[in-house]
Amino acid sequence: MQVKTKAIVISSLKFQEKSLIVKCFTLSHGLKSYFVRDAFSGRKSNQKIAYFQPLTLLEIEAVHKNKGTLENFKEIKIAAPFHSIHSDIYKSTIVMFISEILHHSIHEEEKNEPLFTFLETALDWLDNHDEMANFHLILLLEITKYLGFYPDISDMDMPFFEMTEGVFTPFHALSSLTEHETNLFKKLIGLKFETDQKTFHVIERQIVLKILIDYYSVHLDGFKKPKSLEVLKEVFS
Repeated sequence: MQVKTKAIVISSLKFQEKSLIVKCFTLSHGLKSYFVRDAFSGRKSNQKIAYFQPLTLLEIEAVHKNKGTLENFKEIKIAAPFHSIHSDIYKSTIVMFISEILHHSIHEEEKNEPLFTFLETALDWLDNHDEMANFHLILLLEITKYLGFYPDISDMDMPFFEMTEGVFTPFHALSSLTEHETNLFKKLIGLKFETDQKTFHVIERQIVLKILIDYYSVHLDGFKKPKSLEVLKEVFS
C-alpha cells in the first residue's frame, strides 16, 4: 500500500555501516519503522541523516506492506524546518529526552491523530520560544491525555495523589505522593506552555520530573527510564 503522510521521527539506529532503521510516529498509521539503505554513503548523506534527527517533522511517501517488517520510504522531505531546536543546547536536550519518552510510550501501529497534532503544535511552540524550562514537564503530563492515564482532577482539593489509580485522595497510601509532592503536582496541572517559567525552582522541577517518570512507569508496561534523563537534569540545574 502506498501512503503519503506526515511523520515525526522518534528514533534512528545505525544498521551495519551505511544504513539506518528509523522509527516514526505517522499521522496516518501510528508507529512505523523504516529501513533507509545507504544513509551514510554518497554526496547527499549529510542531508539524508539530517532528516532523521529526533522529533523532526517529515512529509513522507512510503510503501507499507503491513506485515510487521520494516517499511520503505519512497520520498522524504522536511515538513516544517526547525529554526532553533537542533542548534540550542537546552532545546535539543529536551527533544532528545522527549523522543526517548515517546520511544518507550508508543508501541502500537495505531493511528492517534490527536496525539500527533498535539506534538506537532508543541514542537512548533518550542521552536519559537526561548523561555521553556517547564516545557518537558507540561508536555509529559499532556501526553498522558492521549495515552489514557491523565490524572482524574475531580477531587483536586484532596491532599494526596495516588499514583496507581491516578486520583486525589484524603488518605496517604503506599502508592501516594507526599503532601508536598502532591502540591507540586497540582501546580503542574495548572500550567500551560506560556505560563511563567519561574513557577518551579530547580529542585522542585526535578521532583516533578521524577513524579512524572514514576507515573509513566506505573501506567505503561515496559516503560524504561530515559538514558538522557541525567543530561536533562544537568542542563537545567
